[in-house]
Amino acid sequence: MKVKYNAPVVLTFAIVSAAVMLLSVTLIPNLNFGWFMVPGRDHFSVASFGNWIRLFTHVAGHADWGHLINNFTLILILGPMLEENYGSFSLFIMILITALVTGALNVIFFRTALLGASGVVFMMILLASFTNFAAGQIPLTFILVMILYIGGELLQIPNEDNISQFAHIIGGLCGSFFGFLRPPRKMGGG
Repeated sequence: MKVKYNAPVVLTFAIVSAAVMLLSVTLIPNLNFGWFMVPGRDHFSVASFGNWIRLFTHVAGHADWGHLINNFTLILILGPMLEENYGSFSLFIMILITALVTGALNVIFFRTALLGASGVVFMMILLASFTNFAAGQIPLTFILVMILYIGGELLQIPNEDNISQFAHIIGGLCGSFFGFLRPPRKMGGG
C-alpha cells in the first residue's frame, strides 16, 4: 500500500494553513495578523493592496493551534468527498468565492477583523448535504443541516465570544448556493 495525495486542494489548503501558523509562532511573529486577517470596516483602506489580498488569505490564517485544528478537522473530513464529487478546480473556486464573500461582507458590516477558515467549514458542511441528490430536488439532509447549523449560529449571535457567527452563516449560504447551482459531477448509486 502507498499513501496517496487524494485531495490536492484540501490537503494543500491544510498544509499552507499549518505552515502559516507554524511560521507565525516561530520565525515570523504575527504573520497571521499581518497578512492573513481582514481588517474591520474602520481599518480597511481601499488603497492598500494588502487589504485586497487579505480578503482571500484570511482563510489560511488562524488565531492559534486550537482554532486551526478545529477548522481543519472538519475540512479534512468533508473536503476530500467534496473534491471527489465536485472536482478539484470547482472546490478551489468555491473556497476562493467563500473567502472573498465572507471577507468583503465583514469589511462592509463589522468593525472587527476576520481570521480563519470557519466560513469555508460551514460552506463545506452545507455543500456536503447536496452530494447525493437529483436535479429538481431539495435534499431533506440539507434542510436539517441548515436548521441545525445556521439556526445554531443565529442563536449564538448575542454571545460576545470572538467567533464570527456571521462568517459561519455566510459560508453556509455560499455552500447552499453552490449546492443548488452546481450538482455534483458524480452521482451516487441507485
